[in-house]
Amino acid sequence: MELNQLFMIAISVIFINNFILSKFLGLCPFIGVSKKTAPAFYMGLAVTFVMTASSIITWAVYSFLLKPFHIEYLRTLSFILVIASFVQLIEMFIQKFSPALYRVFGIYLALITTNCAVFGVAVLNSEMFLKSADNAVKALIFCVTQGFCAGVGFTIVLLFMSGIRERLELCDIPRPMKGMAIAFIVASLMSMAFMGFSGFRF
Repeated sequence: MELNQLFMIAISVIFINNFILSKFLGLCPFIGVSKKTAPAFYMGLAVTFVMTASSIITWAVYSFLLKPFHIEYLRTLSFILVIASFVQLIEMFIQKFSPALYRVFGIYLALITTNCAVFGVAVLNSEMFLKSADNAVKALIFCVTQGFCAGVGFTIVLLFMSGIRERLELCDIPRPMKGMAIAFIVASLMSMAFMGFSGFRF
């Protein structure tokens, strides 16, 4: 396994194929939680953790259950069940053993259950690394790298958006443009800006 492959995966999902600005996944939390920097940061941390952990779990489900029994057609159903169950278990665990942390993460963990970006990274992993994988360990490393870096890209964009929206609160914006209107305009401009990374060649 070459390090440049992992580097290419990281650059791809963070900048070139960013889940929010390129694939347009996870737009609900992106718009809803990006009003302030602190909630955006916590949401990004939670999404990164869940994406990384769900990449490991869905790798195991696909490699040791779906593929050996030739039931890959149940991929969507099994991935959704696994991710939703995993997030609920994390939420219950944190609520019981760390109430203070739950007060910070609780609402964001609930939102992650319906975050299509988490499911998207699991499907992307299966398409890119699991379907034709000869080496299970190598496929796992690729899946974990892609899951973690997708979460990093998600967090970076959330922080950019929250910083811009906080500054916009201090600006004299025309009344019809306030709220969601200006948020969508900013998101569109950010998406066009990130299109510049598509010129990268390795």
